[in-house]
Amino acid sequence: MASPLNVTRIPAPRVPLIDERTGQISREWYRFFLNLFELTGAGSNPVSIDELLIGPPNNDQFVLNLQNVTEGQTNDNPLLSQIAELQKQVQAAELSAEAAVQALVSQVANLANDVQALAVVPPTTPNLKRRSYGSFYDLTDQTAALTNTAYAMTFGNTEYSNGVYIGSPTSRVYVDRLGIYNIQFSAQLDKASSSARDVWIWLDKNGSTVANTATQVTLQGSSAATVAAWNFLLELNAGDYFRLMWATNDIDCFIKHDSNAPPVPAIPSIILTVTDNINAYQD
Repeated sequence: MASPLNVTRIPAPRVPLIDERTGQISREWYRFFLNLFELTGAGSNPVSIDELLIGPPNNDQFVLNLQNVTEGQTNDNPLLSQIAELQKQVQAAELSAEAAVQALVSQVANLANDVQALAVVPPTTPNLKRRSYGSFYDLTDQTAALTNTAYAMTFGNTEYSNGVYIGSPTSRVYVDRLGIYNIQFSAQLDKASSSARDVWIWLDKNGSTVANTATQVTLQGSSAATVAAWNFLLELNAGDYFRLMWATNDIDCFIKHDSNAPPVPAIPSIILTVTDNINAYQD
């Protein structure tokens, strides 16, 4: 009988150990055990069972080699040298990571200090140029008790005011800062007589007439409403005031107002607006 093939591989899991047809060990497993028997000397090998049960070789030398690597003693062993170099790289990486963490902690601390400093120091407010302006009007008739006599127009109502305001008496318009002011007005002039009569309007500063500011308006016929409207440029210091002055040669002439008559709103006798939008002085 020829010897079975020297197959030492364990049969596949699908091969049962006992053949169901014969009730005996299967052919594949028989060959496997037989080959093992022959490879171990077919009963003539002096190796004992106790020796087969001995574990893997002692690793004391391997442990000693690792200890030498740790202590830097590689004894020119290439493998140990590579392990030592790798260990150095790992240590360097650990040190680099630790330094990076410390640097990050330092940056966070500096940032926290900066934020705290910002909370303590008051914010810087830009020095923006402040505009001065005012809008005023009057809802009464303004009359002249005497002819050829100077009267100051009065303003009973304030629409807007910022640095320009009505004083006392209400004919005085004050400013609170140095500037060149644009003074614009409109006055609705009227008269009761039928004859042509004249009205003069000019500018006054701090109680003194401003030279070369007068204009003459002639009213024709009775109930001949005429609007006088123009503007002045006037340089004023903080605390100065100006007035709009008027006079007439007939006391029948007056500055007229009208109540509202829908859909038309009320007509003020005088409307005045003052701005420093052409100011030549900078803050």
